[in-house]
Amino acid sequence: MKIKSKILIIAGSDSSGGAGIQADIKTVTSLGSYALTAITAVTIQNTKGVKSVISIPSNEIKNQIIHSAKDIKPDAIKIGMLNSKEIIQKVIESLRKINTKKIILDPVMIAKGGARLIEKEAIIFLKKKLIHQVTLITPNIPEAEVLTGIKIKNKEDMIFAANKLINLGAKNVLIKGGHLITKKVEDIFLNKSDFKVFINPRYKTNNTHGTGCTLSTAIATFFSCGKSIKKACELGIKYVNSAILTNPKYGKGHGPINHLNSINIDKRFR
Repeated sequence: MKIKSKILIIAGSDSSGGAGIQADIKTVTSLGSYALTAITAVTIQNTKGVKSVISIPSNEIKNQIIHSAKDIKPDAIKIGMLNSKEIIQKVIESLRKINTKKIILDPVMIAKGGARLIEKEAIIFLKKKLIHQVTLITPNIPEAEVLTGIKIKNKEDMIFAANKLINLGAKNVLIKGGHLITKKVEDIFLNKSDFKVFINPRYKTNNTHGTGCTLSTAIATFFSCGKSIKKACELGIKYVNSAILTNPKYGKGHGPINHLNSINIDKRFR
């Protein structure tokens, strides 16, 4: 298989392998592209929860980004866990230097088990300084509530929150509806001239660890290969749904999804 594109991932590490940098690399690779990484934090966790979070010094994060991208220029960037104002500032400085236009921001705030992964000051700074610099922001409902101050109880609230994020400077918004108690999962895509509701089945499983990281990275990968941002969202959602449906049922808590669902192994290697 010929490599299709190059994706720079700026995110935290997940020792359990289900989310963060580990999930991102698996996603990019499974979709036929090449992953570069800049690790922002090291988390000690498993499927039952996060034990601790250790931040990487902000200058070292900046150095990872610039040094890697100077040699292998990425076609797109996915940004995940940024847990302090200082780290966000250094990432912004780095983005100016490497000048890659296609940027997907997954505003990671709370782990699947409930642990907070970002400082309150960093959330304010992210809203003021970073949202308007990216192509797409992909919050889930709790993250959208934090970013907008809107309590989201239904699809109409999701649309209202998405519009508020546009007013804050976001170019495109995808609010993920998995946290609502509904028969179908409805994800809201919105920009100033377009609107789309992606409706998909809800699968009854605890094994959804890393779905947000995986989705934003899948979108970045499809977007880097020439798909429109809306089409990249559609394809990314399909990839994640297939990964949930075929999850390997690992762990005793919120288990990982199956990132390999898109791979067909040549008969010679079976």
